[in-house]
Amino acid sequence: MSHSLSPVMQNAALKVMGLDWSFMALPCSADDLASVLKGLEAVGCRGLNVTIPHKQAVSLLCKELSPLAQRLGAVNTLTPLPRGGWHGHNTDVEGFLAPLLQNHPDWSERRAVVVGCGGSARAVVAGLQDVNPSEITIVGRRAETLEPFCSSLQQGRPTNAVRLQPLLNNDPQLQTRIQQADLVVNTTPIGMSSHQPDQGPALPLGEDIWNNLSAHTVLYDLIYTPRPTPWLQRGETLGCRTYDGLEMLVQQGAAALRRWSGIDEIPVDVMRKAALKNLSHS
Repeated sequence: MSHSLSPVMQNAALKVMGLDWSFMALPCSADDLASVLKGLEAVGCRGLNVTIPHKQAVSLLCKELSPLAQRLGAVNTLTPLPRGGWHGHNTDVEGFLAPLLQNHPDWSERRAVVVGCGGSARAVVAGLQDVNPSEITIVGRRAETLEPFCSSLQQGRPTNAVRLQPLLNNDPQLQTRIQQADLVVNTTPIGMSSHQPDQGPALPLGEDIWNNLSAHTVLYDLIYTPRPTPWLQRGETLGCRTYDGLEMLVQQGAAALRRWSGIDEIPVDVMRKAALKNLSHS
């Protein structure tokens, strides 16, 4: 939590909004999660953001869940209920979609590829399901993880909804899927500043697979350190439009602040500038 940008950007917004609140990072072990929630409720905490690795565990401790949080089985935003307990929601989906929809409002009949099937990928795939592309391919390393991931996110969707297509990262079809994709999203940590060279290539799925990437493809990396990531640098040299995860972080934080404050007009620009300033000094 010590490296989180959330406190600096949320506190910048709170100051501009004139709210006498403070947003603080609070480390918490899995064993202490339930006790911490009870303690924060007891002292009148107005809201919480929850990050990895607690997003799924905290959903089981909420008294009430939004439909989206139920569907994902993951919560990142908690708001106190009037009669006690916490309401759990997930603003990661809104954060992920915000920059995409701003520049590409219509994703119907488009093809998307999502690299990775971990916790972050759940929000990405759920968001893509809501904008109705013609195809969503999920790329993973292990069938025993990939197939349950796709099945769980397919549950409860209309029978005519776009089906999730699982694909192992060594499948010969992968090159074609990427070349045909209108959007590729990297949800893995490969390319992050802390990623060590001896862990493998700094690009998701290796380097060669991106050599024939089409310039019409949008690349979206959930990583934002370094800026740009090596993968996004490769895309930029090929003429691709690129996004990193900083805007997703800012937008999900703004969505959470709307819920806590009941105020629709959130100073998103202030949050973005505070986050960028903090990154440039780190």
